[in-house]
Amino acid sequence: MTRSGPVLVAALRQALAAGAVRETTAGGGAWLGIWALSAALAGLGLWLWDGYHAGFLALNALAASLSSWFWMSATLLGDERVALALTLFFCRRRPHWFWTLLVAGPIAAISAQGLKHLVAAARPPAVLEPGSFQLIGPAHRRNGFPSGHTVTAAVFCGVWVFFLRHAALRLSWIALALLAGGSRVALGVHWPVDVAAGMSGGVLAAWLGAWLAPRMPWGLDHRVHLTGVGLAAGAALALVLHDGGYPQTAGLQLALGLGALGMAWREYVWRPLRGTEPAAGPPEDA
Repeated sequence: MTRSGPVLVAALRQALAAGAVRETTAGGGAWLGIWALSAALAGLGLWLWDGYHAGFLALNALAASLSSWFWMSATLLGDERVALALTLFFCRRRPHWFWTLLVAGPIAAISAQGLKHLVAAARPPAVLEPGSFQLIGPAHRRNGFPSGHTVTAAVFCGVWVFFLRHAALRLSWIALALLAGGSRVALGVHWPVDVAAGMSGGVLAAWLGAWLAPRMPWGLDHRVHLTGVGLAAGAALALVLHDGGYPQTAGLQLALGLGALGMAWREYVWRPLRGTEPAAGPPEDA
């Protein structure tokens, strides 16, 4: 192992150097801008239409036609542990994408948590009578604005939307973020306005991360990169050890956590030592 260390470091530095060239995007910033504005206008429209609680009961009842397991699974993308663990599937081959997420994530988290504690908005379980709406999982009551899960999903999907080039792929990632955000209403723990605000804020954080990341090239230093990989690996391990309040999805979280850890081992240890690393760079269909 003493001889393998320099080999692994050298291979990683070579991969990061190959990924240091900023990838060109076809209107990624415009996509994020339109998405963020649309979400903000949707939230404002709901509030003007019927106040802060607008649309909740109708959407929550509509969501009840699908299984609770579906909505618990859909909300996983908004779990910070899941978002970080998923980066282990692409962070070595797409280091610039990974660094963008590492920059955007704290921006989104700090702003969202600040608003949550500043506004301190009551969630549906604190306002509505029990049994009058569908509630799945823990009955969160406070700090509802904005939806933190939606912020996380919007940041993660927003970075993909920024870098991908085909409209169909971008729309698919937007739809995935909308599904994760909608799950918070389906689970009965957020108002639609919370989700709209979280979506807009998360997308704006992704845009800001995409703007800042290339201006901080030290993020592609192998030591910084490995620190981020360590955080992602810790998140993957947390998925294995804790169900996050939704025990019905424990098997899915276990599979995701173990898969992410296995991918990290494959990409950062096994393949470099075998000399079978693929060339770094953007995916062909991006």
